[in-house]
Amino acid sequence: MPGNNDSIPAPGSAPERERMPWPDYFMGITELVAQRSTCRRRKVGAIAVKDKRILATGYNGAPAGLADCLETGCLREQLGIRSGERHELCRGLHAEQNVIIQAAIHGVSLQGAAIYCTHQPCLICSKMIINCGIERVYFGNPYPDEMAERFLREAGVEFRRLPKRNKA
Repeated sequence: MPGNNDSIPAPGSAPERERMPWPDYFMGITELVAQRSTCRRRKVGAIAVKDKRILATGYNGAPAGLADCLETGCLREQLGIRSGERHELCRGLHAEQNVIIQAAIHGVSLQGAAIYCTHQPCLICSKMIINCGIERVYFGNPYPDEMAERFLREAGVEFRRLPKRNKA
């Protein structure tokens, strides 16, 4: 019916001006990055951000050029290793490690950046985050590693779980 355009907001109206908040935007991208993961246990993604710009992305998986767990099977499952234990017995790198590696390969400093992760970083990743100068860690899903959280807080790294937001 002409003149009845209730579903389209008028230019400049409040609904048109409402935008997705930056943290939700970056966490959404992080979730998308995680879909590239080759881990059979958990798909994890991470992105480094500074001044509202994405510096690097990473997901968990085997080093470049090596067969991944989708091809070889999961060694940790075969050995009955529980989540959060014996990280060295895994073909894959963590998403946070891959973000740091990608930034280094491309000559991008992470000093002062934030990292958005689908999951709370483990202790090893937390120590790497501290040493490369990342100042803020935002994550979606908790991970049972109290020491990682303690190290990040001791180093003055902002550390916060972002609540899941309803998708429109």
